[in-house]
Amino acid sequence: MFSIFVASIGLNVSSTAVVIGAMLISPLMGPIVGLGLSVAINDVVTLKKSLINLGVMIVLSVVTAYLYFEISPLTKETPELLARTSPNILDVLIAIFGGLALIVAKTKKGTIVSVIFGVAIATALMPPLCTVGYGLAIGNFNYAGGAFYLFSINTVFIALTSFLVAKALRFPMVRYANSKRRKRISQIATTIALIVIVPSVILFLNLLKVQVFENNAKSFIENNIKYKGTVILKSNQDFNKKTIDVYLIGRLVPDETIDRWKEEVKETDVLNETSLHVFQAADQSGNLAQELSGKLKFDILDDLYEKNEQLLKDKESKIKFLEGKITDFKVKELRFEEISKEVKMNYNEIEKISYYNKITTNFKTTDTIPVIEVLWNKKYSKKERKKDKLKLDVWLRYKLKLDTIQIID
Repeated sequence: MFSIFVASIGLNVSSTAVVIGAMLISPLMGPIVGLGLSVAINDVVTLKKSLINLGVMIVLSVVTAYLYFEISPLTKETPELLARTSPNILDVLIAIFGGLALIVAKTKKGTIVSVIFGVAIATALMPPLCTVGYGLAIGNFNYAGGAFYLFSINTVFIALTSFLVAKALRFPMVRYANSKRRKRISQIATTIALIVIVPSVILFLNLLKVQVFENNAKSFIENNIKYKGTVILKSNQDFNKKTIDVYLIGRLVPDETIDRWKEEVKETDVLNETSLHVFQAADQSGNLAQELSGKLKFDILDDLYEKNEQLLKDKESKIKFLEGKITDFKVKELRFEEISKEVKMNYNEIEKISYYNKITTNFKTTDTIPVIEVLWNKKYSKKERKKDKLKLDVWLRYKLKLDTIQIID
């Protein structure tokens, strides 16, 4: 629970360092290795304990993450969260080699702590469970399902590598006095091993196909979709639907060129059953216009907002700075000789007048204040000075069209 809280906070603020810390705290690796090892040596007691421990840990983790994200006011999607919603072939390879490193380290005398820590960080068991809780908290079951899928991949392949290494190294089997029981346990272990291995191989091959398809699609877009005066605004590919969508902006691409691209897709290995859809900003017909004016524009604006958030903050600071400069210009435009003559005509007791800009700061904002300094006749009473000072303040604000001014005497 402590690990899941740390991981949730790390994902919430998109802090890689905090997420790594949560992985090191996580105790999930033990029962997962226990699953593979117990099946390999026919140890039913360890198998039950590992299943119970793993089940309790998963439930506690998901519930804790769900409660955190349900209560937390910060529910914005972050890169760290999104990275745990869709597994790929690389996640499988990391789980396989990480699991191999872990079980090999555990078979040696003593425990190599650095290996355990390294595998915990690489396979990332806690962040996907956090993302499951996040998906449930915001009602996005696609996120929750994708994250649990990633966790399942890591779990299955770490357990599988533990099983294979234990078998390869011929770990001693747990022996039972009852021959029937020994035979039944052996059959159960073999069945469980097959149930894990066969889907794992199928899963690996499917993810490999998806990755190969996406790599070929991206390579085709980069090398083939070219037209002078036209820029690729956005592209995506769907393995299940066997489609490639390309969004263009700039000069209108002729139909002949688009038809040639579609033929080239059919002639490309891996993509021969794929349909190419080209959307152009200049095309205002039917679904194309709707697609460009709908989701695509929203995605583009959202992306622009994310990338330029800091720029907007900088511009806000510049606006405040320029507002201060406007005040400076107003003061500079002050016709001092004319104003001073009018002041002398209305207030005979004033012997000297001057003005300057006073720059002040509270260490958060900086402001420029026009200051009018007045020197009164020493014989002039303080009471009368006060009255005239108030009148002078009102008159100068009106005359100079300033909201802020300071008169000192």
